Amino acid sequence: MHDHLQTLPAPTPRVVQVAKECLDDIDLLTGEWIDVVRPVRSAYADRVPDEEFRGAARDAFELLLRTVAQLRVPEDVASVSERVGERRARQGVPLESLLDAARLDFRVVWGAMVGRTDPADMAQLVASAYHVWEAVERHVTGIMRAYQRTVLEMGRRAEDERRMWFSRLLDDAGRNPTVVRDAGLALGFDGAGRFLCAAAAAPDGARLLRATAALRGAGAVLQQQPVASDEVLTVQLGPRVTVRSVLAHLGEVPCGVSPVVTGVAAVPRAVRLATATARVLPAGATGPRRLEESWLDVVAHRTEELSAELAEDVLGGLRAEGTTEAETARLLETVRVHLAGSGSIVDTATALYCHRNTVQQRFSRFHELTGRDVRRPEDAALIALALRVWGRRPGAV
Repeated sequence: MHDHLQTLPAPTPRVVQVAKECLDDIDLLTGEWIDVVRPVRSAYADRVPDEEFRGAARDAFELLLRTVAQLRVPEDVASVSERVGERRARQGVPLESLLDAARLDFRVVWGAMVGRTDPADMAQLVASAYHVWEAVERHVTGIMRAYQRTVLEMGRRAEDERRMWFSRLLDDAGRNPTVVRDAGLALGFDGAGRFLCAAAAAPDGARLLRATAALRGAGAVLQQQPVASDEVLTVQLGPRVTVRSVLAHLGEVPCGVSPVVTGVAAVPRAVRLATATARVLPAGATGPRRLEESWLDVVAHRTEELSAELAEDVLGGLRAEGTTEAETARLLETVRVHLAGSGSIVDTATALYCHRNTVQQRFSRFHELTGRDVRRPEDAALIALALRVWGRRPGAV
């Protein structure tokens, strides 16, 4: 940028001489600029010590005047733009205020040069004004680039720190009060707050990221990062960020959702429950599914080996000799509809468009084949769990 300056006519000897004269009065110019910039600086005066502020201003004026006078610029002076941009970013100085102050350099330098130029030489000075302006703009651009780069680096470091503390919280499982406290502070979480977690498989991570961005834009305090093979989002609930609003933002994200938990120490538990729910999402899921809707699937999945044995023990009788696939399918459909409904035989018959006696007969046949009666609560619980595994068997009805 500004390479075109090299193709323009060089400053006239008189302009170069005026710039050198200004260098001799650089402390005077620095003091004048500090007075001019005081209203702009008021927004961040408490963040930058006076001595540091004056020193950086002096280096900036030396850079500008040496550039206009075509003199060698010492290395420590040449780096002033980058130093100021990086330092002010770390001090939290607003970029707009910083650039406004830097652009006032032109006003002070130009005023000093005009004051030292005879009327007869004024035309030469005006003809070389672009050299002063370009020197100032180069300085301003250097400040802005360094500031923005530093802000990005600080953001990455802050996010890395947040990820580290979240991982430590999960590894600790919320047992160590010191880790819980420090993780909560690093993440910006209220130690006694209420939290909701969502987990999505890696292929759906991009959708979860979009939901995260929307929630952050709505003012939610949250943390989103990979955990094992899943993307996990933890949201702190509040008056404006409710379970309903979070689920609305997750509307098209296939993900598992934990129950609401209280306290940062409970977040690892919520993450475990959300990821467990995500692992049993039905094929083709198009939105969030809460743990409350998935307990049987979660239990079946987490105890898969024993669940397979359970399914065989409870439902294996359906493969008895003389039982056709059509009959097995009919019996399973009747049992599934009954377990998913109110528990009333009349309601089950209505849902299946058949007579209640037909339902009773199917239950009796199911009992005959399996030894389990769907009308008994204990048997019904075992059958419901067994069906979760039975349906995943190759060639299952």
